[in-house]
Amino acid sequence: MNADPFIYKITPRKAWERAEAAHRFDGAPIDLEDGYIHFSTRGQAAETAAKHFAGQDDLLLVAVRSEGLGQALKWEPSRGGALFPHLYSPLDLTHVEWARPMPLVHGVHQLPLAQ
Repeated sequence: MNADPFIYKITPRKAWERAEAAHRFDGAPIDLEDGYIHFSTRGQAAETAAKHFAGQDDLLLVAVRSEGLGQALKWEPSRGGALFPHLYSPLDLTHVEWARPMPLVHGVHQLPLAQ
């Protein structure tokens, strides 16, 4: 479904620090409300940041290896019919490759994808 081996989660740093302390990420309030953890692909991440996190500072972009997430990972239509990765379980942090800051520069989040 996704040529990139990673899916990406945008989250406030404090929420991620709580996840690290718990060794799992249960999701942000919107994830808990919807019943799954929202992720984006590499190509969707910038639009997700602009649409859902505009002006928010101190965010992290978390790269998650999608292989091994099993049947809990579903690709479902969302914005404009595009397929988005949704995880129907808590995220075990052993699947996380990295979490990097997304600095705001002139009101635009800088995505650390090329690092």
